[in-house]
Amino acid sequence: MAKVSPMGFGTWAWGNQLLWGYQDSMDSELQRTFNLAVENGINLFDTADSYGTGRLNGQSEKLLGKFIREFPGDKQVKNDIVIATKFAAYPWRLTPGQFVNACKSSLDRMQIEQIGIGQLHWSTANYAPLQERALWDGLVAMYEKGLVRAVGVSNYGPKQLLKIHKYLDDRGVPLRSAQVQFSLLSMGNDQLEMKNVCDSLGIRVIAYSPLGLGMLTGKYTPSNLPPGPRGLLFRQILPGLEPLLTSLKEIAQRRRKTIPQIAINWCISKGTIPIPGVKSVKQAEENLGALGWQLTSDELLQLEYAALDSPRKMIQNVFQTK
Repeated sequence: MAKVSPMGFGTWAWGNQLLWGYQDSMDSELQRTFNLAVENGINLFDTADSYGTGRLNGQSEKLLGKFIREFPGDKQVKNDIVIATKFAAYPWRLTPGQFVNACKSSLDRMQIEQIGIGQLHWSTANYAPLQERALWDGLVAMYEKGLVRAVGVSNYGPKQLLKIHKYLDDRGVPLRSAQVQFSLLSMGNDQLEMKNVCDSLGIRVIAYSPLGLGMLTGKYTPSNLPPGPRGLLFRQILPGLEPLLTSLKEIAQRRRKTIPQIAINWCISKGTIPIPGVKSVKQAEENLGALGWQLTSDELLQLEYAALDSPRKMIQNVFQTK
């Protein structure tokens, strides 16, 4: 796998109206955000064929492809960009061939020759175990056809991860990455076990939702909630986050950093590649401030104790397996 930056950017919001309020009018700002990220050394961009709402399905991939083509900077920098896309395990994708076709559709939308990391968006082990094998064979096929440079998984737990790793290994396909919800709000035993398993097998952990959908930004309070479905979730969890947010704020002030920069740096310090979502130049600039320095072991411990003192945790993805 090409060398990836210590942090990537997630593009879930690019096309998603329901959760993130996407509008076409945001595209020029998104393009400037993309350019700023790449100019500052970010070369990993995470997307999915299901990102985008309704008629905007696949919009995130389309925009990403367009921004790469139109990137005004150095050609080598452009060639080093690694796109990690995730293929949805839709119930109608039942054969390896259908999964390969999904990959070809993503390549068409992005107008690129090869995807950096082709990932299974989730495992069907919990509800359609027979489909799972077809999806694994689909990953093998796209790798063998050269449609993807590397393969990865998302929302896999440690047990399922060991199974797919062995299966792919037997077929001569290296499993390069595993995406997992990982943040100071999601640092339970499952995540830590995942991290240990990945470390032992040489798999990179990509940490999604490193800011807990925005709960770890310090911008929201129980009386100031974001609109839409996020507000409902925040209402349940935010009141219990006082100890953690207080610690984040203390360290941020002492370091002259912002709360999100501390939360993202925690993920990097734990040896993961966080992929915070970005919608604006301002967000990208702030997230970039998480790079180039490191929290001390005392600060890490202070944050982890505060997280344990904060009773409410992030709801895990419904597709997360054991």
